[in-house]
Amino acid sequence: MQGERVSFTGTLASMTHEAAHALVEEHGGVATPHVTRNMTMLVVGEEGWPLEVDGKPSQKLQRVNQWREEGLDLHVVTEADWLHLVGLQKQRDEARRLHTAAALSKLMNVSVGTIRRWARMGLIRPVRRIHRLLYFDFQEVSGARRIAELVDAGVPQEEIQAGLESLRRVLPDVERPLAQLQVLSSGSHFLYRDAGGLVQPQTGQKFFEFEPEALHDLTTLTLPTAEDSPVERTPEQWHREGCRLLDEGELTPAAEAFRLCLMEQHDPEVQFHLAEALYRLGNREGALERYYCAVEGDHSFIEAWTQLGCIHAELDQLESARDAFCIALDLHADYADAHFHLADILSRLEEPAAAADHWRTYLKFDSRGPWADIARQRLESSP
Repeated sequence: MQGERVSFTGTLASMTHEAAHALVEEHGGVATPHVTRNMTMLVVGEEGWPLEVDGKPSQKLQRVNQWREEGLDLHVVTEADWLHLVGLQKQRDEARRLHTAAALSKLMNVSVGTIRRWARMGLIRPVRRIHRLLYFDFQEVSGARRIAELVDAGVPQEEIQAGLESLRRVLPDVERPLAQLQVLSSGSHFLYRDAGGLVQPQTGQKFFEFEPEALHDLTTLTLPTAEDSPVERTPEQWHREGCRLLDEGELTPAAEAFRLCLMEQHDPEVQFHLAEALYRLGNREGALERYYCAVEGDHSFIEAWTQLGCIHAELDQLESARDAFCIALDLHADYADAHFHLADILSRLEEPAAAADHWRTYLKFDSRGPWADIARQRLESSP
């Protein structure tokens, strides 16, 4: 860093821009908020892709690309590479850490349901699986969120693609966001059939039977009319329809779809989704029973044990909550979410020393984000 003139673009995953500027100065460099021809390095933040509201790369990146094409010796590096240069391997590892859907929900202010829906769509892919517990790459999910924001804002696919293609010149790993863009923009979701015809669930768009080209690569699902028998639907179709309705907040029909699935297929995953629907409907006791059905079908269902603990905690059944979280940790000792919840229960049971152990363990896995802030506050206030 000695003698480097450094600027930053995009959101950093490891720290604020102000903290990054201070680090540059500490290492003998000069930090500049603006890009100039005198600078030597541009660092690209890894929390999402540096695309503006029109789908184009950030203004800083566009200028630097132009100067590089003119022959200026400017380095463009990723945030991870920059952290390595300044000797912050721990922060680099933290920025690249894998997270559960629940942890990502807190870090990114995106609902757990949205993250699970993205996974079902193939927009994001789990990197690690422990029993049924999925871990995702933070950069992939934050990148997907940025692309989804642009698509939802109506930015044409071609413009987003052009922006990503221009990033390819200076950044690695652009192939994955290009694939994510195709998932979001190609309509590669299933259709369902209601009384009025075929419908795309994400948009509500109707498709006529004489539009075969519009149905290319789309799976169709027929929903029952009043005259239909539910037995004509497969359990997989009911499960998929229940997930769609759950995603859209149609909780009562979602619960009914999951029940129809369970009439023929006793799947712990369906029990888990039914429990979520019931919980969101305000039926905590019903949800509790269905989560127990899920762990009866699969004792290693870590997320179901964790949800059991959370509902018992809400009902002030603290001993039962502790038991559920302990089972989750017996199954997966490095499950940060369970350490966080168990620490809270132990605090409520007036076991501060045991609680502090779990707060500290949680911080080993997550040193940033709102849950990490709570853990630090609770440790500071411990006797």
